Amino acid sequence: MHSRVPPQNQIFSQQFAAFLFDMDGTLVNSIAVVERVWREWAVANGIEPNAFLQRIHGMRASEVIRREAIPGLDVDEQAEMILRAEMDDVDGIVQIPGAGAFLQSLPAGKWAIVTSAVRELAERRLAAAGIAPPPVMICAEDVVNGKPDPEGYRKAAEKLGVSPQDCIVFEDAPAGIQAGENMGASVVVINATHSHPIETPHLSIGGYGEVNVIIDGKGGLKLATGRG
Repeated sequence: MHSRVPPQNQIFSQQFAAFLFDMDGTLVNSIAVVERVWREWAVANGIEPNAFLQRIHGMRASEVIRREAIPGLDVDEQAEMILRAEMDDVDGIVQIPGAGAFLQSLPAGKWAIVTSAVRELAERRLAAAGIAPPPVMICAEDVVNGKPDPEGYRKAAEKLGVSPQDCIVFEDAPAGIQAGENMGASVVVINATHSHPIETPHLSIGGYGEVNVIIDGKGGLKLATGRG
């Protein structure tokens, strides 16, 4: 889904200290893998898959399974089974348009990844998409509370040595968007994998070719429209 970027959006007039990125649906398109694995799990557990798939994105596997409250199901065992299935399936994983080039334009130490995937899976998907992981990457096992709790994004900001309010959070899923809002960060919504638009007051783009980063002499980051 492509968006026309409104140049008057207030996010373009602000300066930021760091950019924080979700992974699945934001930097890499893994939706086919995720939905293949979870559809099979839903059917096996008597859950109507189409509605179920609409409410899983952006959440840790254990939290998705726990929320369904299926009697007699071992949450940790099922989450491990989901992980193994996703680890074995990287077919069709690609970058969100322009993601790699956009990340390469950012200074080292000015960006991080915050994902609901465990580290092993995150590294595998990034490798499949041709994206090198940054030094700061907060994964499922690094937090007590997953999205929409802002714990992961706060940890990333802390590790980068910046204030949460001085960050842009790039997200695609409602849980992650809410996490960014809960932290007090600015938010950019990536809608490249959306079949239906999310109602959001935030800047929404279909790929990173729609924006550009400007770096000032002190390392501050500004977002601009298009490629400079």
